[in-house]
Amino acid sequence: MAAGLAKEHTPMDAAFCAPAVSIRNLDIRFGSGASQFTALSKVSVDIPQGGFVTMLGPSGCGKSTLLRCVADLVPISGGTVSVNGQTPRQAREGRDFAFVFQEATLLPWRTVIDNVRLPLEVGRHGPGSSYADPAQLLDMVGLKGRENALPDELSGGQRQRVAIARALVTRPRILLMDEPFGALDEITRDKLNEELLRLWQETGTTILFVTHSIPEAVFLGQHVLMLQSHPGRVKEFLKVDLPFPRSLKIRDTLEFVKITAHLRALLEEC
Repeated sequence: MAAGLAKEHTPMDAAFCAPAVSIRNLDIRFGSGASQFTALSKVSVDIPQGGFVTMLGPSGCGKSTLLRCVADLVPISGGTVSVNGQTPRQAREGRDFAFVFQEATLLPWRTVIDNVRLPLEVGRHGPGSSYADPAQLLDMVGLKGRENALPDELSGGQRQRVAIARALVTRPRILLMDEPFGALDEITRDKLNEELLRLWQETGTTILFVTHSIPEAVFLGQHVLMLQSHPGRVKEFLKVDLPFPRSLKIRDTLEFVKITAHLRALLEEC
């Protein structure tokens, strides 16, 4: 664990804290007049502090839109969004969260460690700001010894590890992840799922994770937020009652199969 990054926590800690993200009656609309489109309607949900929430739903239901709204990348049409007790803009300006996209979007001319350092070189830095050590983060994500490699010398999974380390360098309280492993092969994806759970438990970071994979959503999440479409709205906020720490073997248990079957049935109704 990187020194000073955050104390190790257990998943049950999240139950005793105020929500990291609180969403109430959220509406998101695009366009105007006859061409207006409602992406999200009356969405209300709380994301627990230090929790891991995965988000599922059919294509076009607004999963990524909801994530981008929390990140202050999409304007709110109605309702409220609170991020650690602040507006999304205040949280963004205070670097309370970091975003990991499906593509790692590393700068090809910068080495691995220089890509991780990038957030320390741009944006606002208050007098009380403190940051994680890039080298220690690369050690945490299993890339010790590759600090001076260039992105095109890495596999897709390794590039995503760099993107996660870069996101954690500012010690964000919330990590927003939009299908970060969707383009990877199954074996690499499984490895990164286990790695992400380990990092979550070591850092105490709240994670909101979008995926199209039901098994991935159940394996990673303490809760699964299922959205339905036309317009996007909450179908169910399901607690995943499976023990931590989790290994991939848990996917063979009857409890895991029952939860995935339930979510698949919900998805078919959306």
